[in-house]
Amino acid sequence: MADLYRIKNQGLGFRIFSITALSCILIFDFIFSKTVASEEGRAMGKIVMIIANQGFRDEELLEPKSILEKNRFQVVIASNSLELAEGMLGARVKPDLLVKDIKISDYEALVFIGGTGASIYWQDPTAQSLAKQAHTSGKIVAAICIAPVTLANAGILKSKNATVWQSEAGKLKDKGANYTGNPVEKDGNVITAAGPFAARQFGEQLVQSLLN
Repeated sequence: MADLYRIKNQGLGFRIFSITALSCILIFDFIFSKTVASEEGRAMGKIVMIIANQGFRDEELLEPKSILEKNRFQVVIASNSLELAEGMLGARVKPDLLVKDIKISDYEALVFIGGTGASIYWQDPTAQSLAKQAHTSGKIVAAICIAPVTLANAGILKSKNATVWQSEAGKLKDKGANYTGNPVEKDGNVITAAGPFAARQFGEQLVQSLLN
């Protein structure tokens, strides 16, 4: 009878141990899954993309923006007006803030989008100042299509390999850039691209540079 009692107690003890162990495993699994979910949902950082309110190039904004967001970067759109912006191909985008209100310290990268309207920033002192600040801070500074002219006028393409929409190559050379004519060019923390045909490669280079 005593032996039977001991066997029952041993069985009960094993069941209690098993339940406790299982509970610990479930709790650990719950905490771990929450942590992973939190990490997966966390933004990698903020990127500000500057467009002209009228005449930005649609795919030069939308393709890199999509690639950045798929890689968990938060994209903020800045423009010279908070009115609904319209692209050359008809895309409509509501800007988040004015260019003059950009604080470089809030962002991992500053990106100028091209299109016919982008020339409004070529001689704009605020745009040039932002490019200089971002460059000096070691952040990624990027521009596509005719927008690299803004970087050249800001003085940050001097002695750097860079590309631009072919019609504006002379403007880069005049400011001391080494114009390569490549679809996308990266030199240090500066990325330039030649036009809408390079929009996807431009976005991929942005992500690669940011992750590195």
